[in-house]
Amino acid sequence: MRTFFLGLTLLLASPLLSASTIYKYTDAKGVVTYTDKEVKGAKVFVFTDTMVETFDKQVYVTTQKHPGGETLIVHNDLYAPVEVELSIESAKHLAGVPQKPVRWVLQPREQIRLLTLSPTGDGAPSYSYKLRHALGDPRAKHALVDYPLPWQGGPYRVTQGPGGRYSHSGPKGRHAIDVAMPEGTPIVAARPGVVVKVENNQSGRGTHPSGNFVRLLHDDGTMSVYLHLKHRSVVVSEGQRVRTGTPLAKSGNTGNSTGPHLHFVVQKNIGLATVSIPFAFTQPVDSLPNFAVGGE
Repeated sequence: MRTFFLGLTLLLASPLLSASTIYKYTDAKGVVTYTDKEVKGAKVFVFTDTMVETFDKQVYVTTQKHPGGETLIVHNDLYAPVEVELSIESAKHLAGVPQKPVRWVLQPREQIRLLTLSPTGDGAPSYSYKLRHALGDPRAKHALVDYPLPWQGGPYRVTQGPGGRYSHSGPKGRHAIDVAMPEGTPIVAARPGVVVKVENNQSGRGTHPSGNFVRLLHDDGTMSVYLHLKHRSVVVSEGQRVRTGTPLAKSGNTGNSTGPHLHFVVQKNIGLATVSIPFAFTQPVDSLPNFAVGGE
């Protein structure tokens, strides 16, 4: 089966995109075509680039029983700060139960004894708890607005910018930028930071919408994320310190991707919610590459 991806790329880049519907159809020869004109047998094309990360196994609660009761310990095994909110529910015959959920910011690789519940002695104690968490410190302030181009080579072209209705409408990706580029293009760090999370083993669409990715924590507490990277091309590891221009991976076409491109987004925690924030590149994407940052 052949796919006319170039046509889709042009449609995504079109200034009329926000007012149009994209259709997808396959002709008798097996050629897949994307168009903004309704064709018999065509289906509306829904592009999703949802960013999904789960940290439940790395941000969690353990309990410790002792003569004075039971202590709840919150753990952060990630290489980034995490804001947590711990709620005690359905508590019976216990003292020390907070009236409101307790919030705290755990630093990277930290744990804290957040609550101790003590039996009142007038019945069998029981309770349940609920843990909410969000990556990042809500006190972080974005110290850099303009970013060097995070790739080598080019010039390339933006195929979807901030607020694109196909995938850049949710809070995590509203200010993201998609840049079409050949698969295998070197991707470099746009800012210094620490590698928080990587995914490197997904091929094709796989099970993760983001495909393979690298997440960096910057010194100001904000984060940049590089998505849809090539299978097993990531060359950095979690906890590693990188500089501007440090090679991270190669661009790819993994996850919910319509074709080879880099999805780049900057995020911060605004209070139990990690969201994208506005930024700009130091030069137009379709200009000559920034040789000062990882250029050849």
